Amino acid sequence: MRKTFFLTLTVYLSLLSRAPGQTSAYPVNPDSSLQIILDTLPGSHLPLKEAVSAALNGAVAVQSAKAVYMSARGVSRRESGAFDPQLFFTFNRLVQDQPQGSFFSGASALTTQQNTTTGGVSMNLPIGTNITASLSGMSLETNSTFANLNPQYTTFAGISFRQPLLSGFFVSGYKNKEKADRDEDAAKARYDQEVLAVSTQVEQSYWDLYAAERDYAVQNLVRDRAIAFLKDTETRAVSGLVGPDQVANARTFLAEQEIALLDREEQLERSSDDLAALIGVRPDSGRSRFIAADNPPSDIPVEDLQSLLDRAKENNLTLRAAKADVDAQHTLLRASSWEALPKIDLVGSIGGNGLSGTAHDVYFNGDTLTTTWGGVPSDAVRQALHRDYPTWSIGVEVTIPLLLRSGLGEKDRIEAETILAEQREIGLSRALEEEVRAGYRDVSNGKRRLVAARQGVDAAQEQVRIGLIEFQNGRTTAFELVRLGADFATAQQRYTQALVRSAKAAAGLRQLTSGAYPSSR
Repeated sequence: MRKTFFLTLTVYLSLLSRAPGQTSAYPVNPDSSLQIILDTLPGSHLPLKEAVSAALNGAVAVQSAKAVYMSARGVSRRESGAFDPQLFFTFNRLVQDQPQGSFFSGASALTTQQNTTTGGVSMNLPIGTNITASLSGMSLETNSTFANLNPQYTTFAGISFRQPLLSGFFVSGYKNKEKADRDEDAAKARYDQEVLAVSTQVEQSYWDLYAAERDYAVQNLVRDRAIAFLKDTETRAVSGLVGPDQVANARTFLAEQEIALLDREEQLERSSDDLAALIGVRPDSGRSRFIAADNPPSDIPVEDLQSLLDRAKENNLTLRAAKADVDAQHTLLRASSWEALPKIDLVGSIGGNGLSGTAHDVYFNGDTLTTTWGGVPSDAVRQALHRDYPTWSIGVEVTIPLLLRSGLGEKDRIEAETILAEQREIGLSRALEEEVRAGYRDVSNGKRRLVAARQGVDAAQEQVRIGLIEFQNGRTTAFELVRLGADFATAQQRYTQALVRSAKAAAGLRQLTSGAYPSSR
């Protein structure tokens, strides 16, 4: 193990520890070597904006949330239609022959042909009132000899209403529409929040891909240097400067780095596959993976924590949807308090009657009976509309359920569901605050974390360079070089993590504030 770490150190120091004036087959700046590898990685270069756009077009979660929103919008439109006027029309024709036993029926077998027509308009008001305006007409033809009008036209025109008195008026009559509106608001907020959630998930997955590329590039650089170190060791062995055990150690070290490179490559492929599955797009034909075309932002703004918390609670769409759910339940709860009471309806109508037809003289017991009625069907309609023969009614209908258990039970159920909705809102608010605080800590410490990580890499490189010089001069041990090599590898890993941690935290804050957190791009 000690020899393996020593070889790792030597590979890095083949780049870093050349004395002034010495020539090297490797670049002097390790960052430039790393960038060369990153620039030549095979794959389809994918900008972050295109990844987000593709995800929003094909994400299952977004399309599902959109379908829920469309359904809620349809319900709201349906409930609005409950107050739209409705036209109605009915027609019925009755033909019957009925044997008669009375002389006054006017025929031994009475034959009648009756046409009944009803039409009008009906509508419900938000206060719970039902109003119906109708015009009814009946045409009667008979073979009775005692019919003064044959055919006879009878009409009725009127307006009737029913008004519940103990249902809360607007509270009850408008409850379904108001609840549907709140449900639509909640569905719209959840849809918009899902769009933000998918965008954030794509961005965070994108930065994971970026980190996987850096880790792969670093491991590729280590592998390449292990190859160069093996060649250098074999050359020294031929010259007798080192023994065969050193050559064997160099080969072992190279084999380990090859395996580690395969692991990093598989991780890179997995990160690309995860992003591809998320956005619903595969790399170009002939390419096995995506390559991040953008770099994490370095100018992420840092705001006051309390201001960020207030903005999150004000703008977070998930929390806004939860509040809409609470409002919807309160609408039902207010109505249920009224609907648990006995039912008392005020009913009434006002209208007029009309009569017309073709007049016939009736001969009875030697007398001729003549009617003063007559006219066409429009005359009967005019009489009814002008209320020449008026009619009106007013009344009260009372329904009292014994024990009132049905209404009170429904009120208890809605009250419990209201409490559940309120508790869900409280839980979401607390979880939101916790997530905002965590994201704020990552962002506020981001610049310092990145500077410290960069300084750690530089310091580790310098320690390794000095350590190798001291080892070559016999002033340190291989064990110390092993420790320095471990520190250098850890510093590289922390630097990669620092590069993407703040970017992922900023994306999370934009989601938590529903886009109110300022973007650096």
